[in-house]
Amino acid sequence: MGEGEERVSARPRKRGRRGGGAPAEPAPSITRPELEAKTVAELKAMAIELELDVKVLKKKDEFIDAVLEAKVKQEGFIEINGVLDVLPEGYGFVRTSGYLPGDRDVYVSMSAVRRNELRRGDYLVGQVRPPRDNEKYAAIHRLETINGFPPEASKGRPKFADLTPVYPDQRLRMEHGAQFMTARTIDLVAPIGKGQRGLIVSPPKAGKTTVLKDVAAAITANDPDVYLMCLLVDERPEEVTDMERSIHGEVVSSTFDMPSEQHIAVAELVIERAKRLVESGRDVVILLDSITRLARAYNLASPASGRILSGGVDSQALYPPKKFFGAARNIEFGGSLTILATALVDTGSKMDEVIFEEFKGTGNMELRLDRGLADRRIFPAIDVITSGTRKEELLLDPQEAPFVWGVRRILHGVNSPERAMDMLIKGLKQTNSNMEFLAKMARKAGEKSNGIDL
Repeated sequence: MGEGEERVSARPRKRGRRGGGAPAEPAPSITRPELEAKTVAELKAMAIELELDVKVLKKKDEFIDAVLEAKVKQEGFIEINGVLDVLPEGYGFVRTSGYLPGDRDVYVSMSAVRRNELRRGDYLVGQVRPPRDNEKYAAIHRLETINGFPPEASKGRPKFADLTPVYPDQRLRMEHGAQFMTARTIDLVAPIGKGQRGLIVSPPKAGKTTVLKDVAAAITANDPDVYLMCLLVDERPEEVTDMERSIHGEVVSSTFDMPSEQHIAVAELVIERAKRLVESGRDVVILLDSITRLARAYNLASPASGRILSGGVDSQALYPPKKFFGAARNIEFGGSLTILATALVDTGSKMDEVIFEEFKGTGNMELRLDRGLADRRIFPAIDVITSGTRKEELLLDPQEAPFVWGVRRILHGVNSPERAMDMLIKGLKQTNSNMEFLAKMARKAGEKSNGIDL
């Protein structure tokens, strides 16, 4: 067996027979690629032979899944899928029930990791054999796909750190209906592109969760090919349920009743999963709530370095969350990782203030929420004066940009965020789209030089 097994007490090394060595273990008689090459009629015949209920099977993929599952069970194998978590020792486990360790995890030896060039965060589909009497975990026997591709295709793939980051130049348009004011406002004051590294700066009860849900809905509606992930760290359980029911994407959570080590483990595996997708050319969006709580978790779990900042923050504890946030980038010639993270301010905690100051300026987009607007029941409670995006000219349409900047000049001329947002919402409600709103503003530009009335 591989050298990885020597490190797992539940998997003691076995001696092979002298001379011929250990006998080869049997392999499943059928694989997914072989089933995919068959016609629906052939798959149906196999399903009938395996005594499956063919009435509930409609599509070819359903036949393949049902036949493969029945076949491998019949032969003593089980098909599994999950995210690979490679430990520092070199071996790993396929997390089959989420991103945290579980009883049904599948062991992957160090030799298997090296042979297939597996990386932490890879999504594996394969067949395993049940654990023997002296083994704690089932072991993977055959890999069928790695991140949706045959195992051979994963060899020689580029590393995330070697990919060239550039400024976001493809827009993630938020507007997807006249009634969605949050999405329309973001498009006007802080446009988002693929590869954006954005902070949603929010005091308590200013509507940051609603903003995240609106952004997720916009991405689902306008860019269904984008892989959407929502990471909730140190969150309330009911908030997790609400997100799972509201977002059409992968919701990964670690609630406040879990230790800091689990918050960190979930976050690190999520970002590695996103990197593997980007390496294969996918566009990925991570909505993180919140970067402040993630930094708190690292501060609690990291060993003391002796260098304590104001508010009790260990200086070494801020590097890992910065590394997480810094992974957001637009990749030249394909792929992107967008991270929109909430940052808590005005909580009364000196630690939160220090954490925000460390992250301020690291992003290339900032959306600020205003508690005063929320208290006056003006939603979305976006401070349109201080919010913005760096290099936004790469995202805005050349014909659209002058009118967007003209609207902002008008809003910046108003003496309060409350009045500016109130005026913008009133103008948006009178039109069915942002383009119609901008065209209306262009017509008014020649009539009212002061532009105070939207």
